[in-house]
Order: sequence, then C-alpha cells, then structure tokens
Amino acid sequence: MTELSIGALPAAPLHALELWSNPAKAAARIKKACGLALPETGRAASKGELRLIRYEPTVWLVEGDVAPLAGALGDDGALTAIGGGTVRVEIKGPRWRRLLMEGGVFDAENAAFAPGCSASTVIDHVNVRLLVTAEDTCLAYVPASYAADMIHFWQVAAQALD
Repeated sequence: MTELSIGALPAAPLHALELWSNPAKAAARIKKACGLALPETGRAASKGELRLIRYEPTVWLVEGDVAPLAGALGDDGALTAIGGGTVRVEIKGPRWRRLLMEGGVFDAENAAFAPGCSASTVIDHVNVRLLVTAEDTCLAYVPASYAADMIHFWQVAAQALD
C-alpha cells in the first residue's frame, strides 16, 4: 500500500487565457500589468496569488485575480471563466508519479517533469491537466463532471500500487 493523499481542493477562480493576435505585444502588456511573464509551454509562473499555467501554444490556465490581465489583453485575446467546470485535485505523497501512470498515457515518472512543469493528458479516458507544485505534490485539473470518479479511481489505484 502506498501512502498518498488524494482530494479535491476548495474552489478557486480559474480562467482560460487565450491569445490569438499580436502575442508578443499582448505578452509585454501582461508583463507590465501583472509583473509576470507568460510562461513557456509546459511551464507555470506565479506572482503572489496569480498563477499562469501554459498547456497549449496559445492557451494558459489562470488561477487567482484576473483583473490586471483583463485590461492588458486589448483585442488580442480573451479570458473565459472555467472555475465552475473544473475541480483541482491535489495528489500528495512519494508515489504520486506512479499513481498518474495508472490509466494514463503521459510519462509522469520522467524526472524532467519537475516542480513548475505542466502537462495536458488523458487519464482513464478523461482530459486532465497536471501541474507539479512540489517534489511530492501534483495538482490535477479535472472536469467537474468526472472529478468524483477520478478521485475514486486514484484512491482505488493507490491501494494497489506496488
């Protein structure tokens, strides 16, 4: 049996940030407004309560207060609230990487997937976004409609880890 803590975190403001034109200019305005550069694909950046997580070439998941971002976007992008449709699940313990390999297609055991790294993948047929927050902790952003089932899946799988 592997000691892991698996559970939903309290709801938090979550938004999808999409850029579709003038990404360099929009990034400069965002950096000026927030004091935070847009992270590269597969990375996250934080300042205070604001966290930007890049999963796709032109899409970031944003946690926290998006007010400074909204004004910096201009006509080059949009912010869409997605907090009601997403559950943040914290997986904590020494074998979180092995757990994410159960039913998954992403190599979570790769040491390069370290704190500050993010990935978008499929686990047990569900689209999941991952963010490594510490050596022993990963956040999984799961569609709300699948969250209870995913948490149960991980809890059962954790009991069977070798």
